[in-house]
Amino acid sequence: MYDLIIKNARLYPMHEGAAEAPARTLAVSAGRIAALGVPADAPATETFDAANRMVLPGFVDCHTHALYAGNRLAEHALKLQGATYEDLARAGGGIQATVNAVRAASEEQLVRETLPRLKALHAEGVTTVEIKSGYGLDMENELKMLRAIRQLRRQLDMDIVPTFLGAHAVPSGRTREDYLSDVINNMLPAVVREKLAESVDIFAETLAFTTEDLRQLFMRATKAGLKTRAHSDQLSNMGATTAAAAHGALSCDHLEYATEEDVLAMHRSGSVAVLLPGAFYFLRESRKPPIALLRRHQVPMAVATDLNPGSSPIVSLLTVMHMSAITFGLTPAEILLGVTRNAAQALGRSDKIGSLTPGRHADFSVWDLPAPEFLLYQLGGLRPDAIFFKGNRL
Repeated sequence: MYDLIIKNARLYPMHEGAAEAPARTLAVSAGRIAALGVPADAPATETFDAANRMVLPGFVDCHTHALYAGNRLAEHALKLQGATYEDLARAGGGIQATVNAVRAASEEQLVRETLPRLKALHAEGVTTVEIKSGYGLDMENELKMLRAIRQLRRQLDMDIVPTFLGAHAVPSGRTREDYLSDVINNMLPAVVREKLAESVDIFAETLAFTTEDLRQLFMRATKAGLKTRAHSDQLSNMGATTAAAAHGALSCDHLEYATEEDVLAMHRSGSVAVLLPGAFYFLRESRKPPIALLRRHQVPMAVATDLNPGSSPIVSLLTVMHMSAITFGLTPAEILLGVTRNAAQALGRSDKIGSLTPGRHADFSVWDLPAPEFLLYQLGGLRPDAIFFKGNRL
Protein backbone atom coordinates (compact mmCIF):
# COMPACT_ATOMS: atom_id res chain seq x y z
CA MET A 1 0.00 0.00 0.00
CA TYR A 2 1.51 3.31 -1.13
CA ASP A 3 0.56 6.69 0.30
CA LEU A 4 0.30 8.27 -3.16
CA ILE A 5 0.50 7.27 -6.80
CA ILE A 6 1.01 9.81 -9.58
CA LYS A 7 -0.33 8.29 -12.79
CA ASN A 8 -0.47 9.28 -16.48
CA ALA A 9 2.62 11.43 -16.02
CA ARG A 10 5.51 12.43 -18.23
CA LEU A 11 8.30 11.93 -15.73
CA TYR A 12 11.68 13.69 -15.92
CA PRO A 13 13.73 12.17 -13.09
CA MET A 14 16.88 14.33 -13.59
CA HIS A 15 18.94 11.52 -12.11
CA GLU A 16 21.46 10.60 -14.81
CA GLY A 17 20.28 13.02 -17.49
CA ALA A 18 17.43 15.30 -18.43
CA ALA A 19 15.49 12.89 -20.65
CA GLU A 20 11.94 11.71 -20.10
CA ALA A 21 11.64 8.35 -18.33
CA PRO A 22 9.73 5.46 -19.92
CA ALA A 23 7.74 5.07 -16.71
CA ARG A 24 4.37 6.80 -16.47
CA THR A 25 3.74 6.42 -12.73
CA LEU A 26 5.46 7.46 -9.53
CA ALA A 27 4.74 6.03 -6.08
CA VAL A 28 5.27 7.78 -2.74
CA SER A 29 5.52 6.31 0.75
CA ALA A 30 6.36 8.07 4.03
CA GLY A 31 7.25 11.31 2.26
CA ARG A 32 9.76 9.70 -0.07
CA ILE A 33 9.70 8.41 -3.61
CA ALA A 34 9.11 4.68 -3.38
CA ALA A 35 9.23 3.60 -7.03
CA LEU A 36 8.76 4.61 -10.65
CA GLY A 37 6.75 2.51 -13.06
CA VAL A 38 4.37 0.81 -10.61
CA PRO A 39 0.94 -0.30 -11.94
CA ALA A 40 -1.41 2.68 -12.05
CA ASP A 41 -3.99 0.67 -10.08
CA ALA A 42 -1.58 -0.45 -7.35
CA PRO A 43 -3.05 -0.04 -3.84
CA ALA A 44 -2.62 3.54 -2.62
CA THR A 45 -4.25 5.86 -0.12
CA GLU A 46 -4.42 8.58 -2.75
CA THR A 47 -4.07 8.81 -6.51
CA PHE A 48 -3.25 11.91 -8.55
CA ASP A 49 -3.96 11.87 -12.29
CA ALA A 50 -1.30 13.98 -14.02
CA ALA A 51 -3.32 13.77 -17.26
CA ASN A 52 -0.18 13.61 -19.41
CA ARG A 53 1.42 16.63 -17.75
CA MET A 54 5.14 16.88 -16.93
CA VAL A 55 6.44 15.98 -13.49
CA LEU A 56 9.78 17.52 -12.52
CA PRO A 57 11.77 17.29 -9.30
CA GLY A 58 11.29 20.22 -6.95
CA PHE A 59 13.69 22.94 -7.96
CA VAL A 60 16.66 23.73 -5.71
CA ASP A 61 17.88 27.34 -5.42
CA CYS A 62 21.31 26.58 -4.01
CA HIS A 63 22.77 30.08 -3.56
CA THR A 64 20.77 32.97 -2.08
CA HIS A 65 21.08 35.86 0.34
CA ALA A 66 17.29 36.00 0.60
CA LEU A 67 17.13 37.15 4.23
CA TYR A 68 17.68 40.89 4.51
CA ALA A 69 15.97 44.16 5.40
CA GLY A 70 15.33 47.20 3.27
CA ASN A 71 16.51 47.66 -0.30
CA ARG A 72 19.30 49.27 -2.31
CA LEU A 73 17.20 51.11 -4.87
CA ALA A 74 19.32 54.28 -4.62
CA GLU A 75 22.44 52.28 -5.47
CA HIS A 76 20.75 50.85 -8.51
CA ALA A 77 20.24 54.36 -9.87
CA LEU A 78 23.97 55.03 -9.41
CA LYS A 79 24.83 51.79 -11.19
CA LEU A 80 22.71 52.86 -14.13
CA GLN A 81 24.87 56.00 -14.26
CA GLY A 82 28.05 53.91 -14.44
CA ALA A 83 29.12 53.26 -10.83
CA THR A 84 30.79 49.88 -10.35
CA TYR A 85 30.40 47.30 -7.58
CA GLU A 86 33.81 48.34 -6.21
CA ASP A 87 32.92 52.07 -6.40
CA LEU A 88 29.83 51.56 -4.28
CA ALA A 89 31.60 49.36 -1.74
CA ARG A 90 34.46 51.83 -1.26
CA ALA A 91 31.97 54.69 -0.84
CA GLY A 92 30.34 52.92 2.10
CA GLY A 93 27.46 51.44 0.13
CA GLY A 94 27.17 47.91 -1.12
CA ILE A 95 27.03 45.20 1.51
CA GLN A 96 27.57 47.70 4.35
CA ALA A 97 24.30 49.46 3.51
CA THR A 98 22.37 46.24 3.98
CA VAL A 99 24.37 45.48 7.11
CA ASN A 100 23.09 48.72 8.62
CA ALA A 101 19.49 47.82 7.74
CA VAL A 102 19.79 44.29 9.12
CA ARG A 103 21.36 45.49 12.36
CA ALA A 104 18.44 47.88 12.84
CA ALA A 105 15.83 45.18 12.17
CA SER A 106 14.42 42.69 14.67
CA GLU A 107 14.45 38.97 14.05
CA GLU A 108 10.71 39.13 13.46
CA GLN A 109 11.09 41.93 10.91
CA LEU A 110 13.67 39.91 9.00
CA VAL A 111 11.29 36.96 8.87
CA ARG A 112 8.39 39.17 7.81
CA GLU A 113 10.32 40.84 4.98
CA THR A 114 11.77 37.56 3.71
CA LEU A 115 8.60 35.48 3.62
CA PRO A 116 7.19 37.06 0.41
CA ARG A 117 10.45 36.38 -1.41
CA LEU A 118 10.44 32.72 -0.45
CA LYS A 119 6.76 32.35 -1.32
CA ALA A 120 7.48 33.78 -4.78
CA LEU A 121 10.23 31.20 -5.33
CA HIS A 122 7.98 28.45 -4.05
CA ALA A 123 5.23 29.43 -6.49
CA GLU A 124 7.62 28.58 -9.34
CA GLY A 125 8.22 25.05 -8.05
CA VAL A 126 11.21 25.70 -5.78
CA THR A 127 11.07 23.29 -2.84
CA THR A 128 14.58 23.82 -1.40
CA VAL A 129 16.30 27.18 -0.85
CA GLU A 130 19.72 27.87 0.60
CA ILE A 131 19.95 31.12 2.60
CA LYS A 132 23.17 32.71 3.83
CA SER A 133 23.80 35.05 6.72
CA GLY A 134 26.43 37.71 6.08
CA TYR A 135 24.59 40.99 6.58
CA GLY A 136 25.15 41.09 10.33
CA LEU A 137 28.96 41.08 10.48
CA ASP A 138 29.09 40.83 14.25
CA MET A 139 28.20 38.09 16.70
CA GLU A 140 24.80 39.43 17.72
CA ASN A 141 23.50 40.10 14.23
CA GLU A 142 24.96 37.08 12.45
CA LEU A 143 23.25 34.86 15.03
CA LYS A 144 20.07 36.93 14.68
CA MET A 145 20.04 36.25 10.96
CA LEU A 146 20.61 32.52 11.38
CA ARG A 147 17.88 32.32 14.01
CA ALA A 148 15.52 34.12 11.63
CA ILE A 149 16.40 31.57 8.96
CA ARG A 150 15.53 28.86 11.47
CA GLN A 151 12.16 30.54 12.06
CA LEU A 152 11.48 30.49 8.32
CA ARG A 153 12.22 26.77 8.21
CA ARG A 154 9.40 26.26 10.72
CA GLN A 155 6.88 28.43 8.87
CA LEU A 156 7.16 27.21 5.27
CA ASP A 157 6.49 23.95 3.45
CA MET A 158 9.91 23.96 1.85
CA ASP A 159 13.41 22.99 2.89
CA ILE A 160 15.61 25.90 3.88
CA VAL A 161 19.33 25.22 4.10
CA PRO A 162 21.22 27.68 6.37
CA THR A 163 24.76 28.83 5.59
CA PHE A 164 27.01 30.92 7.85
CA LEU A 165 28.61 33.71 5.79
CA GLY A 166 30.18 35.78 8.53
CA ALA A 167 33.16 36.29 6.19
CA HIS A 168 31.10 38.26 3.67
CA ALA A 169 32.77 41.65 4.10
CA VAL A 170 34.95 43.48 6.58
CA PRO A 171 32.67 45.75 8.64
CA SER A 172 33.55 49.41 9.01
CA GLY A 173 35.82 50.12 11.94
CA ARG A 174 37.46 46.68 11.89
CA THR A 175 40.63 45.39 10.29
CA ARG A 176 40.35 42.31 8.11
CA GLU A 177 42.67 40.31 10.39
CA ASP A 178 40.83 41.26 13.58
CA TYR A 179 37.40 40.61 12.10
CA LEU A 180 38.37 37.24 10.60
CA SER A 181 39.70 36.18 14.00
CA ASP A 182 36.30 37.10 15.47
CA VAL A 183 34.52 35.03 12.80
CA ILE A 184 36.70 31.99 13.38
CA ASN A 185 37.20 32.08 17.14
CA ASN A 186 33.90 33.51 18.39
CA MET A 187 31.09 33.43 15.83
CA LEU A 188 31.82 30.00 14.35
CA PRO A 189 31.78 28.17 17.72
CA ALA A 190 28.49 29.91 18.62
CA VAL A 191 26.94 28.86 15.31
CA VAL A 192 28.03 25.28 15.91
CA ARG A 193 26.73 25.24 19.50
CA GLU A 194 23.26 26.32 18.40
CA LYS A 195 23.32 24.14 15.26
CA LEU A 196 22.37 27.17 13.18
CA ALA A 197 24.14 26.30 9.92
CA GLU A 198 25.07 23.34 7.73
CA SER A 199 27.85 25.10 5.83
CA VAL A 200 30.31 27.96 6.03
CA ASP A 201 30.87 30.33 3.10
CA ILE A 202 33.38 33.12 2.42
CA PHE A 203 33.63 35.96 -0.11
CA ALA A 204 37.23 35.60 -1.30
CA GLU A 205 37.95 38.73 -3.31
CA THR A 206 40.32 41.71 -3.38
CA LEU A 207 37.74 43.88 -1.59
CA ALA A 208 36.87 41.22 0.99
CA PHE A 209 38.95 38.21 2.17
CA THR A 210 42.15 36.54 1.01
CA THR A 211 42.91 33.00 -0.06
CA GLU A 212 44.78 32.47 3.20
CA ASP A 213 41.69 33.65 5.10
CA LEU A 214 39.69 31.03 3.22
CA ARG A 215 42.14 28.29 4.20
CA GLN A 216 42.03 29.25 7.88
CA LEU A 217 38.24 29.43 7.98
CA PHE A 218 37.76 26.19 6.08
CA MET A 219 40.14 24.27 8.34
CA ARG A 220 38.25 25.36 11.44
CA ALA A 221 34.83 24.85 9.89
CA THR A 222 35.68 21.35 8.70
CA LYS A 223 37.06 20.46 12.11
CA ALA A 224 33.75 21.67 13.60
CA GLY A 225 31.76 19.38 11.27
CA LEU A 226 30.47 22.00 8.84
CA LYS A 227 30.59 21.82 5.06
CA THR A 228 32.34 24.55 3.09
CA ARG A 229 31.50 26.71 0.07
CA ALA A 230 33.10 29.78 -1.49
CA HIS A 231 32.28 32.90 -3.46
CA SER A 232 35.32 32.88 -5.73
CA ASP A 233 36.69 34.51 -8.88
CA GLN A 234 33.74 36.84 -9.37
CA LEU A 235 35.69 40.07 -9.88
CA SER A 236 39.30 38.86 -10.15
CA ASN A 237 41.42 35.73 -9.90
CA MET A 238 43.40 35.34 -6.70
CA GLY A 239 43.58 31.56 -6.46
CA ALA A 240 40.51 31.20 -4.27
CA THR A 241 38.74 28.60 -6.41
CA THR A 242 41.76 26.30 -6.45
CA ALA A 243 42.23 26.77 -2.70
CA ALA A 244 38.54 26.13 -1.96
CA ALA A 245 38.49 23.00 -4.08
CA ALA A 246 41.68 21.73 -2.44
CA HIS A 247 39.93 22.05 0.92
CA GLY A 248 36.93 20.02 -0.29
CA ALA A 249 34.44 22.82 -0.90
CA LEU A 250 31.02 21.57 -1.95
CA SER A 251 30.85 24.40 -4.47
CA CYS A 252 32.67 27.38 -5.89
CA ASP A 253 30.25 30.11 -6.92
CA HIS A 254 30.40 32.90 -9.55
CA LEU A 255 33.69 31.91 -11.30
CA GLU A 256 33.78 34.63 -13.96
CA TYR A 257 37.59 34.85 -13.63
CA ALA A 258 38.30 31.16 -13.03
CA THR A 259 41.12 29.63 -15.08
CA GLU A 260 41.69 26.13 -16.38
CA GLU A 261 43.82 25.43 -13.33
CA ASP A 262 40.85 26.32 -11.13
CA VAL A 263 38.49 24.16 -13.17
CA LEU A 264 40.87 21.21 -12.96
CA ALA A 265 41.04 21.64 -9.20
CA MET A 266 37.25 21.52 -9.05
CA HIS A 267 37.22 18.41 -11.23
CA ARG A 268 39.66 16.66 -8.89
CA SER A 269 37.71 17.57 -5.76
CA GLY A 270 34.19 17.07 -7.09
CA SER A 271 33.21 20.68 -6.33
CA VAL A 272 30.14 22.01 -8.13
CA ALA A 273 30.35 25.21 -10.20
CA VAL A 274 27.42 27.40 -9.15
CA LEU A 275 26.65 29.90 -11.90
CA LEU A 276 24.83 33.11 -11.02
CA PRO A 277 23.62 34.83 -14.19
CA GLY A 278 21.44 37.24 -12.21
CA ALA A 279 24.48 39.00 -10.72
CA PHE A 280 26.23 38.95 -14.12
CA TYR A 281 23.18 40.62 -15.65
CA PHE A 282 22.42 43.08 -12.88
CA LEU A 283 26.03 44.24 -12.55
CA ARG A 284 26.27 44.44 -16.35
CA GLU A 285 29.43 42.37 -16.40
CA SER A 286 31.08 41.31 -19.63
CA ARG A 287 33.31 38.43 -18.55
CA LYS A 288 31.46 35.12 -18.44
CA PRO A 289 32.31 32.00 -16.44
CA PRO A 290 34.49 29.50 -18.35
CA ILE A 291 31.60 27.31 -19.52
CA ALA A 292 33.64 25.49 -22.17
CA LEU A 293 36.31 24.55 -19.62
CA LEU A 294 33.71 23.37 -17.12
CA ARG A 295 32.21 21.15 -19.83
CA ARG A 296 35.58 19.87 -21.01
CA HIS A 297 36.62 18.83 -17.52
CA GLN A 298 33.17 17.53 -16.58
CA VAL A 299 32.60 19.81 -13.62
CA PRO A 300 28.91 19.71 -12.66
CA MET A 301 27.20 23.08 -13.09
CA ALA A 302 24.35 24.44 -10.97
CA VAL A 303 22.28 27.58 -11.57
CA ALA A 304 20.95 29.77 -8.75
CA THR A 305 19.32 33.17 -8.24
CA ASP A 306 21.94 34.73 -5.91
CA LEU A 307 18.87 36.58 -4.60
CA ASN A 308 20.18 39.63 -2.72
CA PRO A 309 19.36 43.34 -2.48
CA GLY A 310 22.47 44.67 -4.18
CA SER A 311 23.67 42.60 -7.12
CA SER A 312 20.80 40.22 -7.90
CA PRO A 313 17.39 41.33 -6.58
CA ILE A 314 15.76 38.63 -8.68
CA VAL A 315 13.06 36.64 -6.93
CA SER A 316 12.64 34.11 -9.72
CA LEU A 317 14.62 30.97 -10.43
CA LEU A 318 12.81 30.61 -13.76
CA THR A 319 14.16 34.01 -14.80
CA VAL A 320 17.78 33.13 -14.07
CA MET A 321 17.31 29.78 -15.78
CA HIS A 322 16.27 31.72 -18.88
CA MET A 323 19.24 34.07 -18.41
CA SER A 324 21.67 31.17 -18.17
CA ALA A 325 20.58 30.02 -21.61
CA ILE A 326 20.71 33.45 -23.25
CA THR A 327 23.75 34.99 -21.52
CA PHE A 328 25.90 31.94 -20.67
CA GLY A 329 24.86 29.62 -23.49
CA LEU A 330 23.95 26.67 -21.27
CA THR A 331 21.96 23.90 -22.91
CA PRO A 332 18.46 23.04 -21.69
CA ALA A 333 19.75 19.80 -20.16
CA GLU A 334 22.54 21.65 -18.32
CA ILE A 335 20.07 24.17 -16.92
CA LEU A 336 17.48 21.63 -15.82
CA LEU A 337 20.12 19.50 -14.12
CA GLY A 338 21.56 22.73 -12.73
CA VAL A 339 18.44 23.49 -10.69
CA THR A 340 17.81 19.89 -9.64
CA ARG A 341 20.49 17.21 -9.33
CA ASN A 342 23.58 19.45 -9.49
CA ALA A 343 22.08 22.09 -7.20
CA ALA A 344 21.36 19.36 -4.64
CA GLN A 345 24.99 18.25 -4.93
CA ALA A 346 26.16 21.82 -4.29
CA LEU A 347 24.32 21.65 -0.96
CA GLY A 348 25.62 18.20 -0.06
CA ARG A 349 22.06 16.87 -0.28
CA SER A 350 22.07 14.81 -3.48
CA ASP A 351 21.07 11.74 -1.45
CA LYS A 352 17.87 13.51 -0.34
CA ILE A 353 16.65 15.89 -3.05
CA GLY A 354 17.16 16.91 -6.66
CA SER A 355 15.85 13.91 -8.57
CA LEU A 356 12.86 11.61 -8.89
CA THR A 357 14.77 8.64 -7.53
CA PRO A 358 13.57 6.04 -5.00
CA GLY A 359 14.63 7.09 -1.54
CA ARG A 360 14.70 10.81 -2.28
CA HIS A 361 12.20 13.21 -0.74
CA ALA A 362 8.94 13.29 -2.69
CA ASP A 363 9.39 16.92 -3.76
CA PHE A 364 8.09 17.54 -7.28
CA SER A 365 5.91 19.78 -9.41
CA VAL A 366 3.39 19.18 -12.19
CA TRP A 367 3.48 21.36 -15.32
CA ASP A 368 1.07 21.62 -18.24
CA LEU A 369 3.81 22.29 -20.79
CA PRO A 370 4.87 20.49 -23.98
CA ALA A 371 8.44 19.88 -22.73
CA PRO A 372 10.81 21.09 -19.97
CA GLU A 373 12.60 23.25 -22.54
CA PHE A 374 9.52 25.49 -22.59
CA LEU A 375 10.66 26.84 -19.20
CA LEU A 376 13.70 28.30 -20.98
CA TYR A 377 11.72 29.60 -23.94
CA GLN A 378 8.89 31.64 -22.45
CA LEU A 379 10.05 34.33 -20.04
CA GLY A 380 7.37 35.04 -17.44
CA GLY A 381 3.89 33.77 -16.74
CA LEU A 382 4.81 30.14 -16.02
CA ARG A 383 3.68 28.33 -12.89
CA PRO A 384 3.24 24.66 -12.02
CA ASP A 385 -0.29 23.28 -11.75
CA ALA A 386 0.59 21.43 -8.54
CA ILE A 387 3.49 21.25 -6.08
CA PHE A 388 4.19 18.31 -3.80
CA PHE A 389 6.52 18.59 -0.80
CA LYS A 390 7.51 15.38 0.96
CA GLY A 391 4.55 13.69 -0.66
CA ASN A 392 1.94 16.26 0.37
CA ARG A 393 0.21 18.43 -2.18
CA LEU A 394 0.48 22.10 -1.26
